[in-house]
Amino acid sequence: MKALRLMQPGRPLVMQEIPIPKVGPRDVLVRVMAAGICHSDAHYRAGRSPVKSLPLTLGHEVAGVVEQTGAAVNDFARGDQVCLHYLATCGACDYCREGTEQFCGSAAMIGKHRDGGFAEFIVMPAASLVRLPQEIPFEQGAIMMCSSATSLHALKKARLKPGESVAVFGVGGLGASAIQLAKALGAGEVFAVDIKPAKLELARQFGAIPLNGAECDPVEEIKRRTGSRGVDVALELIGLPLTMQQAVRSLAIHGRAALVGITEQRFSVAPYAELINKEAEIIGVSDHLAKELPDLIELVRQKKLVLSDL
Repeated sequence: MKALRLMQPGRPLVMQEIPIPKVGPRDVLVRVMAAGICHSDAHYRAGRSPVKSLPLTLGHEVAGVVEQTGAAVNDFARGDQVCLHYLATCGACDYCREGTEQFCGSAAMIGKHRDGGFAEFIVMPAASLVRLPQEIPFEQGAIMMCSSATSLHALKKARLKPGESVAVFGVGGLGASAIQLAKALGAGEVFAVDIKPAKLELARQFGAIPLNGAECDPVEEIKRRTGSRGVDVALELIGLPLTMQQAVRSLAIHGRAALVGITEQRFSVAPYAELINKEAEIIGVSDHLAKELPDLIELVRQKKLVLSDL
């Protein structure tokens, strides 16, 4: 089969002929119909983020059609349309059994730790597959498996309740999904913070109140628009110390700041004023969960999450 592979960091990907992967008893072979290009793929190619070993087939946003199933697989059959949860896990450890498989000690992310979806075929454990309705295009099925899935997980970790207010810091793929998902889950006012007018216009079209962080202090503006209250939930999707600090500072009493953006840099917090005196929370968010994906797909099917504009 043909596969687009990373041979050396900082160099273009190379199209190669490699063997079709073998199917184990609990595995499914999927014919790839669509594979999204994530910012992470660009980081892997450039050498800014490490991968396990080279050469490696990139691509972790994948949708396709079941080609072959292992002997122990009963939930899928040849011809089924599916999306791929990008983690292959053991399925037996405490984390897998409790449904937090991103912490499985043997978890392997496709396109980073094992060959991914920039190929004609990919093999995955059946537990990592979720059905894709025929009315959803493969392209949308692929891209929702990363940014949209992570945004939904962040909102669930933040325990968003109907009527609560939300601030979304960063309107990329994550943020555009987060705005729509927050609305679909019943949020009240949703503020969108970015510095790019085109992204802010997209946020406005999705029903958010756009705030240009280059033209105003978003924390002060959120406080002004909420009568000094702040927001119940803040999602930080950029990975900058400044926006992480802003997310925390924007919180109302009992507010929750869910941090998704990745950085090794520190940011400062005033423990009493910003957390203790509000009983506010800072929540780390890692990846997403397979059990959340059917709900995500249903929201797309109901057109409550529109991916065609992303």
